[in-house]
Amino acid sequence: MKTVVVRNIHRTDAGVVKQLGALGVATVHEAYGRIGLMKPYLRPVWAGGEAAGTAVTVLAQPGDNWMIHVAVEQCRPGDILVVGCTADNSDGMFGELLATSLKARGVTGLIIDAGCRDVKALREMGFPVWSKAISARGTVKATLGAVNIPVVCAGINVEPGDAVVADDDGVVVIWNKHAAEVAAKGEKRRAEEDVKRKQFASGVLGLDMYNMREPLAKAGLVYVDRPESD
Repeated sequence: MKTVVVRNIHRTDAGVVKQLGALGVATVHEAYGRIGLMKPYLRPVWAGGEAAGTAVTVLAQPGDNWMIHVAVEQCRPGDILVVGCTADNSDGMFGELLATSLKARGVTGLIIDAGCRDVKALREMGFPVWSKAISARGTVKATLGAVNIPVVCAGINVEPGDAVVADDDGVVVIWNKHAAEVAAKGEKRRAEEDVKRKQFASGVLGLDMYNMREPLAKAGLVYVDRPESD
C-alpha cells in the first residue's frame, strides 16, 4: 500500500447525486441491478439519518484515525467520507469532534467499516454516520494509510468520486460512470411504484397485480377448504 493522498478526484455530478439521494437506498439498489449494497452490518448510529454524496475515500489502520484527519482537508461540500480498514476493527475511530470538522466543510455524512462513538452528540448535531459498531474505545494517531485511493468498505469496492447513498435501509455505492443511468432508471421505478401503491391502497392484491395465480398453480400450490364444523 502506498501512503499517499490524492488531491484531485473526478466527482460524480452533484445534480445526479442529489437525484439519487432523493430516491433512497432501496430504489437505487434495485435500479442498479441489485449491486453496490454494502453488507448489512453497517448500520446508522442514529435512526432517520439520510445522506448522499461523492466519496472521499480513506484507508485507515485498525484503531488509528490519523488518516481521517488527513482526509478532512480533501473534502468539499457535498462529499461523503468513506473509511475502510486494513484489518477487522470495531474501535471508536470517529466521534463528535471529527464530525464538527467535516460538517464545517459541507460533508454530508460518514461511512466507516469500524466503530463510532459520541452517538448522542452526533444525533443532536444532525450528522449522520453508518458504522460497523458503536464503541467508546479510543484510537491512536500513529500509522499512515491513504486518502482517495480505491478502498473496500463493508464488502464493496469504492472509487474516489463515486456516488454514495445512505439511509435507514443501508448504504449503496454507484460507480461514477453508471450514476446518471441509474438515476434515470430509479426515477422510472419510483413512478411505477407510485401507480402500484395506489392499487394496493385500493385493495388490489399482489396476486392479481403481478398475475401470480397461474404460475403458482403450475408450481403445485393447492388451496384446500376445511369442511365446515357441525
